[in-house]
Amino acid sequence: MTDPHRHAVAVPTHDVAVEETERQSWDEIIRLVRSLSLEERLEPGYQRDPDWSVRDVMGHIGTWLAEAEVQLEQIGAGTYEGHDIDVDALNATFLEALADQPWEVAWLQANAGRTRMLDVWAACRDTSDESDWWVRKSGVGHYLEHLDRLREWVDELRRRRAPADGAHRPTGG
Repeated sequence: MTDPHRHAVAVPTHDVAVEETERQSWDEIIRLVRSLSLEERLEPGYQRDPDWSVRDVMGHIGTWLAEAEVQLEQIGAGTYEGHDIDVDALNATFLEALADQPWEVAWLQANAGRTRMLDVWAACRDTSDESDWWVRKSGVGHYLEHLDRLREWVDELRRRRAPADGAHRPTGG
């Protein structure tokens, strides 16, 4: 009699808590961003020096998600060299690459980056901590680094929509 498990493919065992926190955090980012108008998404103030808008933070997150996808591909291919990276240098490179890109580019970059990262992570045969490390660094951990400030900035932008005293705000042109 043949062993029924002989040809079974090992299924990666990723941290379920990381998966759930990633999904919940991403969903919150999406809700916050979608609550803003296009003009609000482009308004500087999320961060100062350099000035960042919601577009910039979404592009920043998206480029890190794309980087995680590349690293996960390398893990899967057996060509991964480790995660000894210069975060500041990568941030500078990513910021320069996204300078002055329209909202749609930053938005698509973030969504496509996340989708590809999750697809590759799900297919990754490596069950070491390296694949999970990249998802935490570029995904869920990165979202959490930016979520508090994003919440604050979105709240500030929303408060600007209507005067506190309820008076009609001139639309001026």
